[in-house]
Amino acid sequence: MTISEPRNGLRARIEDGGVALGVLDSTYDPSMVELYGELGLDFVWLDMEHGGPDPWDGATVEGLLRAAERTGIEPLVRLPDTDPTLVRKALDLGVRSLFLPRVETAAEVEAAVRSARFRYDGEPGDRGLAAPRARRWGLKEDYVEAEDRETLVGTTVETVEAVENVESILDVPHLGFVFIGPLDLSVGLGHPGELDHPAVQDAVERVRTAALEADVPVGGLGFGMDDVNEKVGDGYRILNLGSTAGAVQSVVGDWLDAYDGPREGS
Repeated sequence: MTISEPRNGLRARIEDGGVALGVLDSTYDPSMVELYGELGLDFVWLDMEHGGPDPWDGATVEGLLRAAERTGIEPLVRLPDTDPTLVRKALDLGVRSLFLPRVETAAEVEAAVRSARFRYDGEPGDRGLAAPRARRWGLKEDYVEAEDRETLVGTTVETVEAVENVESILDVPHLGFVFIGPLDLSVGLGHPGELDHPAVQDAVERVRTAALEADVPVGGLGFGMDDVNEKVGDGYRILNLGSTAGAVQSVVGDWLDAYDGPREGS
């Protein structure tokens, strides 16, 4: 008996020239992951750098992946570290789309991307060949070919060093995308939270322009739908629309603001 896997919907979307839209789930709850799939999003961002489960906690991560698989949404997992061992672990659990935090050099990115592949740029890759969940415990047909075809590894560009090295980072073979991180960039440039500061905007623009010239898909944060639509016009292909926490705060806040009745007893 052998089984086949569906395509990585996030990778397919950007390879076909489309725009992938997703939401950061700050609850790390399988039911929310399922709901986002039912709503028709392309990906759910599971950020294990700033929160969430320990990526070494295989059972918890697998629960989130199963919820995504039920409704066909692609989990986009940000790891807390670029350690190639951690990359291999996440992929063996069944993650197919991931990205790296706080990189600084092309060598660091290349080591991580190479660890995600069985074949890398015409040479042997560094991914381990076993029969984990990603292989459906040995039942998945054409496992090596399918994983190399469907796995998507990107990197965040969110440090001053990464911006300075962006051209060499973009030259890394099999790099799936770059995700621009303006918040951490604002800290590194000495202007925390000042996303409109000229230095921050210049850094973001340098990365965006270089990625478009290198034909590497660009991802980023959307700060409201006007900003999302503007960024799509500027060539962004992966956009995070917001977060579960932000959506709940906005809706519940509006409910409370619209309430006209008393809340305290006499």
